[in-house]
Amino acid sequence: MDFSLTDEQQAIRDTVRAFMTKEVMPLEQQALRRERRGLSALERDELRALQLKAKEFGFWGLSTPQHFGGMDLPAVTQSLIWTETGRSHVPFRFGGEADNILYHGTESQQAEFLLPTIAGERLSCFAITEPAAGSDAANIRMTARRDGDDWILRGEKVFITGGNEADFAIVVAVTDPELGARGGSTAFLVDRAMGWRSEYIDTMGEGGPAALVFDDVRVPGRNVLGEVGQGFTLAMQWIGKGRYAIPSQAIGIAERALGMAVDYANTRETFGRTIGSNQAVQWMIADSEVELEAARALVLRAAWVVDEGGDPRHTSAQAKLFGAAMVNRVVDRVMQIHGGIGYTRELPIERWYRQVRLFRIFEGTDEMLRLIISRDLLRGHTKIGGHLG
Repeated sequence: MDFSLTDEQQAIRDTVRAFMTKEVMPLEQQALRRERRGLSALERDELRALQLKAKEFGFWGLSTPQHFGGMDLPAVTQSLIWTETGRSHVPFRFGGEADNILYHGTESQQAEFLLPTIAGERLSCFAITEPAAGSDAANIRMTARRDGDDWILRGEKVFITGGNEADFAIVVAVTDPELGARGGSTAFLVDRAMGWRSEYIDTMGEGGPAALVFDDVRVPGRNVLGEVGQGFTLAMQWIGKGRYAIPSQAIGIAERALGMAVDYANTRETFGRTIGSNQAVQWMIADSEVELEAARALVLRAAWVVDEGGDPRHTSAQAKLFGAAMVNRVVDRVMQIHGGIGYTRELPIERWYRQVRLFRIFEGTDEMLRLIISRDLLRGHTKIGGHLG
């Protein structure tokens, strides 16, 4: 059993780390100041400039197929990259990416939506969550009714990441109430110009999500993504990717935060000695390291299952559940080690404290992930230790 990275993986990881250190991390104080004034940490043109710099490094479209100009990297390699981007709280992501379900579009849809998104000319958002349908995504109530060749969308979506900046939305709505999730929902590509509006939702984090309101928005039939009735299936495919991307980022946050704690414990003195000589601090550091490495193993295994063509739902649920809880515990300990200075906005710790709390909620709550994992075992879909043989 070989746990070492290949030479290529090490080179990619090190190049991304160098880029993040040189180009992104120097923006952190500026980003914190902007967020304190209620502004976005990065403007759209600033993000775009960083993405083009990354393109010069050779990083463009990590998961995008090569015939669309992307790198089409294996899931394990992408996980390593997401870990590196997670080390900075500046909301940077590599360019050349599009929502994975956009590839189900027709040629005309790809020309209108996919290709401009890959090129960075348009921004998208994915909209399924509703006020009464969060974890229970099959319970959505937003309707889409036929009107000739068109569809009329009516309802509201909430907690939509990127919804305030998006040029278009991938919206899942009910097209047949009797069928429900099993063939009764459909995905639509809806331009903002068609009439939907977005509103900021204030949260404890930075860069709040959006509520999207659809008051009888008319959408042409040609804007159905995939097949009518395929919406829930596409939604689960979209969500599935996030379940190992999020804990990958959590590892990056935990790595850097723990590094800060170690440095501080070795330099901060009280009562004539460094606080790192205190057993209470040593245990917090030790527990954090053990949990961090356990999360890394779960995340990389989940990504490996994807690369092997297996069903990643069980392993991704494990990685997301443990990784999200891990980073919350680590950041909490790091703040405790730093004491009062960790609670101030002079350091990124308090921002991480607020940011990572969301990890246990979106893209599958802790409770839903536990349900998935236990159900797989109870119904015999997965065997205990089955990944070992």
